[in-house]
Amino acid sequence: MLVTEWNSTQPTDLDPAIAAMLKRDDRGLLAAVIQQHDTGEVLMVGWMDDEALRRTLTEGRVTFWSRSRQAYWRKGDTSGHVQWVKGVRLDCDGDTVLVQVDQVGAACHTGDRTCFDARVLPAAVGESPGQ
Repeated sequence: MLVTEWNSTQPTDLDPAIAAMLKRDDRGLLAAVIQQHDTGEVLMVGWMDDEALRRTLTEGRVTFWSRSRQAYWRKGDTSGHVQWVKGVRLDCDGDTVLVQVDQVGAACHTGDRTCFDARVLPAAVGESPGQ
């Protein structure tokens, strides 16, 4: 099981300058795309609120907000499949963060390297004009 709740040190507020740039959904969440820092591989997508983002920015490990459990979870606390933060970027709309990580083990709860390995959808492949 990947999800776990833990008590971190005394919580502090997210930097107000960062908080002001965020565009959260009606639940106060923003999407977090997790990417392997050295290959560009997209590993998974999770959700963060201000506190999860603050923990991610200040603790060096990725923290998510679990919508189903209504609790924070830090990737790898139970499974050992830790995500070490290497960089964090905010998209141009302010509603998604890109978290670049060094992934230890599988990123997906199914045991796959990524959450996008198992379900490949049939799609027409386009080509750029002139190629």
